[in-house]
Amino acid sequence: MENRKERGRAGETAAASFLAEQGVQILYRNYTCRQGEIDLIGREGGTLLIVEVKMRKNRRQGSPCEAVDWRKQRKICRVFDYFRMKHRLDDYVPVRFDVVEVDSAYRCHWIKNAFEYQEM
Repeated sequence: MENRKERGRAGETAAASFLAEQGVQILYRNYTCRQGEIDLIGREGGTLLIVEVKMRKNRRQGSPCEAVDWRKQRKICRVFDYFRMKHRLDDYVPVRFDVVEVDSAYRCHWIKNAFEYQEM
C-alpha cells in the first residue's frame, strides 16, 4: 500500500507529465525556500505558471481545489515573491496561479487562473 508521501509524489509526477503533454515547459518541481514550497513552476508561451498540485483519495472532504484556501494561496504567493526576487524577475512578467487536481487514478484536471496573487 502506498503511503501519503508516495501518493503525493506520484500525483505531482502525473501532473507534471500532464502539463508537459499540454505544451507547458516544466522549469522546477518542488521549489522550496524558507517561506514554503511551490509544487510546479512552468512556462506556457510567455507566461510563468505557478502550479499547486492537489490530490484527494475521495471527495468526502470536498474537491482537491477546495483545499487551496486563502491561507495556502497566500503562502504560495510568498514563495513566489522569493522566487521572483531570487531570479530577478520584474513585475511585468506575466504570471498565472493554477491548480491541477489529481484523482486516485492519477487523472488530472487543470484549473487555470485558480486564484489571484495575494498581496501582503
